[in-house]
Amino acid sequence: MSDDIWQRDEVESPCIKVCIVHPAERICTGCLRTIDEIGAWSRMSNEARTALLEELPSRSARLKVRRGGRKARLV
Repeated sequence: MSDDIWQRDEVESPCIKVCIVHPAERICTGCLRTIDEIGAWSRMSNEARTALLEELPSRSARLKVRRGGRKARLV
């Protein structure tokens, strides 16, 4: 019996299982992908997945953080 664990040679999904689509930006607040990108992930090449993963961090600025308390009512 081998201690080696078989692993797939592919870029893993950035999904963190927080699947909420931002209503204005239309991107998932968990992984920052669009619905189309999420649906196409299994058909994407490793190169396309890597390119997308490199782009995702820049999308986080598009999500607005809601402030609580009095400031939220004044904005």
